[in-house]
Amino acid sequence: MMIIIHLTFMLNIMEKNMFPKIVQVVPTKNHTVYVYFEDGEIVCYDVGPMLDRPVFSALKNEEIFVNSCTILNDTLAWDINGNRNPAECIDIDPDTLYELDAAAECIA
Repeated sequence: MMIIIHLTFMLNIMEKNMFPKIVQVVPTKNHTVYVYFEDGEIVCYDVGPMLDRPVFSALKNEEIFVNSCTILNDTLAWDINGNRNPAECIDIDPDTLYELDAAAECIA
């Protein structure tokens, strides 16, 4: 019984130390995305350097980049097929996003 209580307590502590959830993403036409976290942190992610990688090639099209940008799997993602299937999206690790330098708010 004591072990179960201790384990539950430790899991609660670990959950609280995880990065905050992403609550909004605002893509721009220059292949950047403003990412808003629930704790008020805002970062700007530049996808440009990734566009030469095969997995990101569809995002070279600015219309696809902007219109398919969303939140899936609790992180920034692009729903290329438009079916909201997390297994088929292109996504970025939320830890990577949260560790970026803070950005000024983007007014859409």
